[in-house]
Amino acid sequence: MTVNSTAPVPSIEFESVSFAYPDGTRALRDLSLRVGPGELVAIVGQNGSGKSTLVRHVNGLLRPSAGRVLLGGLDIRNRHVAGLAGVVGLAFQNPDRQLFAGRVAAEVAFGPRNLGVRGADLDEAVRAALEAVGMSRDANVNPYDLGYSRRKLLALASVLAMRTPILILDEPTTGQDARGVERVRRVIAAAGAEGRTVIAISHDVHFVAGTFGRVVVMRDGGVAVDGAPDVVFGEQAWPELRAANLEPPLAARVGARLGLGTTPTEEALVAALKCVSGPAAPRGAENR
Repeated sequence: MTVNSTAPVPSIEFESVSFAYPDGTRALRDLSLRVGPGELVAIVGQNGSGKSTLVRHVNGLLRPSAGRVLLGGLDIRNRHVAGLAGVVGLAFQNPDRQLFAGRVAAEVAFGPRNLGVRGADLDEAVRAALEAVGMSRDANVNPYDLGYSRRKLLALASVLAMRTPILILDEPTTGQDARGVERVRRVIAAAGAEGRTVIAISHDVHFVAGTFGRVVVMRDGGVAVDGAPDVVFGEQAWPELRAANLEPPLAARVGARLGLGTTPTEEALVAALKCVSGPAAPRGAENR
C-alpha cells in the first residue's frame, strides 16, 4: 500500500507559543517544544493543562495567539487544515465528533479518498486499517451500532488509512479493555517502526511508560517535565508529577523501592517481590 508512505516525516516545533480562547482562558503560555521525525511522544497532564489545545495546533485546527508552529521548519500559520490533512492525522478523544458515514468501510475510506487515493490502493488502505484495529469483520456495520470502545477503534482506523507521516491520538485507550489497549500499542509500535511520528495524549501512565520513548508532562499551559520514561517517572521527578496532579506508574513506585529502576519488567517485579516475601509455605502448613 502506498498511501502517503513515501511522504517525508517533518519535525514539529512550537516556538514560544501562547494561545487564549475567546472567553479569555489562556491554554498555552510561551510554550517551546520540538518533536523530531519518527519520535513516539506521550503528552500527560491534568485536565486543563493544555494538552488537547497543543496538538490541535499541529494540524491547524487552532492558531497561536503568539509564537509559531513549524512543520519541517516551515510556519503553518497560513496553511489550511485541508492542506495539512495529508501530513497530520488526528483521532479525537470523542469518536462521535468525527464519525458520520453509514458503514464502517465508508468511514475508513473517507480520509484517503479525500487525499486522492482510488481503486485497489483505496481498498487496501481500508483493509489494512481495519485489520490493524481488529475490525475486519465490521466493514458493513453501521458505526452507531458499535459500542463506544469499538467506535474509538474505528476513529483510529479512519486516521490510519490516511497513512499520514504524523499521527496524533487523543486518549486512544479510553474505554478499551486489555485486548483493545494492546491493539493500540501495536498500532503505535508499527507506526514507529515505519518511521512515522506518533504523539498521544493519555491519562494512562502505565500505558505511556510501556509504549513511548519520550514523555512530556504539561502543567498550566507549559512543559513541566520532558524526557524518557525512566527520567519522567523517576523518583527525582515525582514532586513535579504531583504538582501536575499525576502519580507515577505503580511499577515505577514499586521498582524504585526495590532498587529495580523506574521501568522494571513485570518479571523483575514478580521475582523481587518473591524475594521480599520469602518462599511460600507448603499448602496446608498453616493447619499444622
